[in-house]
Amino acid sequence: MSSRTLPLLFINLGGEMLYILDQRLRAQNIPADKAKKVMNDIITTMFNKKFLEELFKPQELYSKKALRTVFDRLAHASIMRLNQASMDKLYDLMTMAFKYQVLLCPRPKDILLVSFNHMDAIKDFVKDTPSILSQVDETYRQLIEMYTPLSSGEFQLIRQTLLIFFQDMHIRVSIFLKDKVQNSNGRFVLPTSGPVPHGTQVPGLIRMFSCTGEEFTRLKFNNGGNYTTALREGSFDIFGDRVTKLGTNMYSVSRPVETHMSGTSKNSAQHTKVSAAPNPLAKEELNLLARLMGGLEVQKPGNADTGFRISLFATDEEEEEALISRPDELSYGVINIQATKDQQANAELAKIMGEFTESGDQSPSVSNKGDDLLAMMDGL
Repeated sequence: MSSRTLPLLFINLGGEMLYILDQRLRAQNIPADKAKKVMNDIITTMFNKKFLEELFKPQELYSKKALRTVFDRLAHASIMRLNQASMDKLYDLMTMAFKYQVLLCPRPKDILLVSFNHMDAIKDFVKDTPSILSQVDETYRQLIEMYTPLSSGEFQLIRQTLLIFFQDMHIRVSIFLKDKVQNSNGRFVLPTSGPVPHGTQVPGLIRMFSCTGEEFTRLKFNNGGNYTTALREGSFDIFGDRVTKLGTNMYSVSRPVETHMSGTSKNSAQHTKVSAAPNPLAKEELNLLARLMGGLEVQKPGNADTGFRISLFATDEEEEEALISRPDELSYGVINIQATKDQQANAELAKIMGEFTESGDQSPSVSNKGDDLLAMMDGL
């Protein structure tokens, strides 16, 4: 398991979330000023400096529930609200899109190009807001500094860590089903055509060499696909052509998107119920939460803008049906952690917890800027 995977997972899932929310804001004719505020608030929260400092430290991945909680709070960092069914669908679309991109990367290192495609799109969302743009540019620099020196083997370990994280997720997505890149059981179809990884040759030729290193014969074989030579390598700089389209916005053209639980997913979910045994990572996640929240100034709700609700479903009836039909095993309930037993070790966290108010439902009353990212993890 790679300890450098978390930043890439967070940035790519965050990018997919922004694509979907942007599409839904436009589809539901939300006024341009409110839509821009939502995108700006979420991106500001997503690239919070203190959070990124902790995010880029080598560490294990969050548990699935912890990561889901982060994005649940991130999606509600502004004046927009989603109910549980829409939030479930949003997270399903995010995770399945990035899983597909990771599977299709020609080389493990191309995961970084996918990340840059997401970053390029996020930068375009805030191109008219210099203060947020500087936060995004700083994240570019951190990505380049951390990941460009890594070897192919280290990127392979990152890819393997991501695939382990995604391996039990088989949500059917209408776009993928219509494009015939996903089967009815929720598993993806990998292509046997297209460009080969940069720096490699099209398969189909065997060359034999003598003990002196001289080539003495060649044999050709049928490679079973329609492969082409890679044109060029994508740019790993702040600016440049990434070449790959993986990680770009597939919702830029208006297309209805549905998600469905496959039978395989329902069955596998029954075997992944949360164990009553304590999670050894829970303490580390709580400690990280305390560090991240400790330096943040908690903003109290003031004269906030009027909130509004968006849906990822065509009708309210579809949304209600999705909420009822979703398996209980896939619900992300709140985990209550008693953090006041050791007052000396947890004084900072206990103080912060006291500043939050419990809210069982998603209240439309929010602060002007939205909560800072890991202040959103108060539900852990």
